[in-house]
Amino acid sequence: MDHGPVGKGVRDLELMRTPPPRERADAARNRAKVLAAAARLFAEQGVESVSMDAVAAAAGVGKGTLFRRFGDKAGLAAALLDDRERELQDAILSGPSPLGPGGTDEAVPPSERLHAFADAYLDYVLDHLSLVRMSETASPGARYRIGAYRFWHRHLAVLLDRTVPDSEAVAHALLAPLGGEHLTAMVEALGAERARAAVHRVFELGAK
Repeated sequence: MDHGPVGKGVRDLELMRTPPPRERADAARNRAKVLAAAARLFAEQGVESVSMDAVAAAAGVGKGTLFRRFGDKAGLAAALLDDRERELQDAILSGPSPLGPGGTDEAVPPSERLHAFADAYLDYVLDHLSLVRMSETASPGARYRIGAYRFWHRHLAVLLDRTVPDSEAVAHALLAPLGGEHLTAMVEALGAERARAAVHRVFELGAK
């Protein structure tokens, strides 16, 4: 069933989803080894302290292979985040309410879905804050060039379109405090719970 702008928004989101990589079996095995090694080293030593050389050695692959595949440590961080991003995207598109549509989008007030998104996104980003921060700040504007950001933005814009004018601009404003650099500063200054409460307050104000 198509629910007008909402139905179109869902179709747009489906097209924006981060696709899983398609690769040969040997390339997939190398990718899995690299990501497992990187995840272990990052957890043990911290993202900033781990070099690409160390990841290559731990994974048993050549440095050239690692750099060709992932580019740099920010590319490696983005690859580690892909699976979690796809899980969250799936939950938004077809999961139970209030994060997902449940039976129909009309059954869930947009404000509830907005707050559910904020909670789910915060769960994801706070669990991987160093990786998110690195992937988003590797170069100027890196955060806004990735497909995942466009997905989050479109999702919020569709929900806001029913309640506020210029929903696309407001969606950008709501996503601003969810940036890795900004959240890192908030968590360091306020703690995770106060940062979470502040984000919800911003979402509450933005949806009015």
